[in-house]
Amino acid sequence: MIRPYRPGDRAAVAEICVLTGDSGGDSRERFPDPDLLPSVFALPYVDREPELAFVLDDGGTAVGYVLGTADTAAFVKWFREEWLPRFGERYPLPERPATPLEWLVGVLHNPERMLVPEVADHPAHLHIDLLPGYQGAGHGRALMTTFLRALGGMGVPRVHLQMDPANTRARAFYDRMGFHEIAVAGFPSGAFLGRATITA
Repeated sequence: MIRPYRPGDRAAVAEICVLTGDSGGDSRERFPDPDLLPSVFALPYVDREPELAFVLDDGGTAVGYVLGTADTAAFVKWFREEWLPRFGERYPLPERPATPLEWLVGVLHNPERMLVPEVADHPAHLHIDLLPGYQGAGHGRALMTTFLRALGGMGVPRVHLQMDPANTRARAFYDRMGFHEIAVAGFPSGAFLGRATITA
């Protein structure tokens, strides 16, 4: 079933992020620190806006999630001022990133990367991930619909996401969900997608 996120889901959400964090696959070889990826792409969202986090529950265990923010600009400010200071000592900013893990540390230190002028009229953004065994069965659609309705109920008109254009399976899912491409300077076609929320 799809249900709202609970604090007890935090570890499962982090694990799902790790197990799907390399274009939908297991990210542990690419990013051998199991705490870093969730600290960038999952846990700040459930901590700041748990009302916009929903999980797919398989008998008491979260096996998928959708989460995000209603206001990207406000989220970036919070990330910079309140979230990032917790990690500065553990993950110092590398001068010249030479590995995928160091690149990801650079991403952690640059929340302003989320401030993209071309998607400013799509103020919300999201992340959605499902463990492989639960993909392709309609759960992603149910999660996404729940999230879009929650945003619409809050009066948020549009939402965007960023993705790897090479992830054709994910792109097919977003196309089925009614997302469209948003051209962003300096990024390849298909890197940013957006759509309206559900208001009724």
